[in-house]
Amino acid sequence: MAEALNSRDQGDVAVWEDLVARYAWADTDAPEAYTFSVVAGKSEDDVIRAFGGDPGESRLMTFTEAADEQADHLYEDYELLRVVTVKEHVVAIEWGYHGSLPEIARRASADGGEFFSVHRDVNARHQVIRAVDGRVDGAFDPFELEDLDWLDPRPEVPAWAEDVAFHMDRICAESFALMERTTGLASDPAWIGTPLRTVRLAAPGELFGGPDSTWLQ
Repeated sequence: MAEALNSRDQGDVAVWEDLVARYAWADTDAPEAYTFSVVAGKSEDDVIRAFGGDPGESRLMTFTEAADEQADHLYEDYELLRVVTVKEHVVAIEWGYHGSLPEIARRASADGGEFFSVHRDVNARHQVIRAVDGRVDGAFDPFELEDLDWLDPRPEVPAWAEDVAFHMDRICAESFALMERTTGLASDPAWIGTPLRTVRLAAPGELFGGPDSTWLQ
């Protein structure tokens, strides 16, 4: 029995390593800042509204085009969201951070939906967050889990990530691999350069009636 379990564990490790290897592009070729969100149980219009956009006002843009336009409004509350439907999921991509906010995760997953996002900012800070049916089901910085055994107090790790060992040199790939394992949807780097439906988002302060609720877990 022990040998059988050991063989199974080794198989699980091999599957995980293959999955991480497929996302090597996230540590080498991806933009330096982004948020990728995957939402199940919602339409594109539902997701756009949850993020603070108007479904009636959209155009096609690539990631670079959206990022360049936002950079032209650098000192304004000017955020763009790109969305695409893939099978039963809606993928939302930003050069921004709306998808990293707990309140957005709650809104996008409300009434039976599921939400998962991977975030990286220009200072190389990372976050993974999951919400189910309007409730945040775990959020953490993968860098913290890399040194988990040395931290006091030890961070709480959600059940869906407790078997993942994160490593600094492939932390983005591991985050995307975790998103695929959890949601069942493979992320495609082609989404970055493909023109997707794009809308402008309201600032979080406008959405939530002030900044205090924005970051609450």
